[in-house]
Amino acid sequence: MDQVWDGVERRQSLRARAEALVVSLSPEKADSKPADVLMHELLVHKIELEMQNDEWQRTYRALAELHDHYQALFEFAPSAYVVIDANDQIGDINLTGVDLFGAVESRLTGLRFSKLVADDQRDDWYRHFRYLMDSPKAKRLAFDIPMIRSDGTLFAAHLDCLRHERPDTPPQLFVLLAEVGPG
Repeated sequence: MDQVWDGVERRQSLRARAEALVVSLSPEKADSKPADVLMHELLVHKIELEMQNDEWQRTYRALAELHDHYQALFEFAPSAYVVIDANDQIGDINLTGVDLFGAVESRLTGLRFSKLVADDQRDDWYRHFRYLMDSPKAKRLAFDIPMIRSDGTLFAAHLDCLRHERPDTPPQLFVLLAEVGPG
């Protein structure tokens, strides 16, 4: 298992490991030539950089694998999953959501989510949306609402909405969406 170090410990550890690799080239005498000392320091620094690069590449590969794993979980989840920004625009939608609406992902991303809500229910959607986005106490809300597929047909949907916040960014709405009743 990899050890977790703070920055100072990591630099000291890398330095010690690099020194150990070039111990035979270390200037041993106090009266060593400045060029020998400099060459030693440059070689140690080069090895430290190579070690850091190797560590960075391992970390990058591990993060890429995690990203791919979670992307697959998102895309192939059995329920539709939609991320909506503070302006009611779809920022992301999974493949299940794209299939549910019978559309192409590129046509849904950037679209106002309210355009997918039945015309006579848009006021209800806006009321729920604004409550979740504007109220500090609101975090989660679930409700049923009629929605529109790309071919114009209506279907009943259950929305489970969760407001997600990060520092220094506007909140987003994570929506788990499932068709209810006959398809």
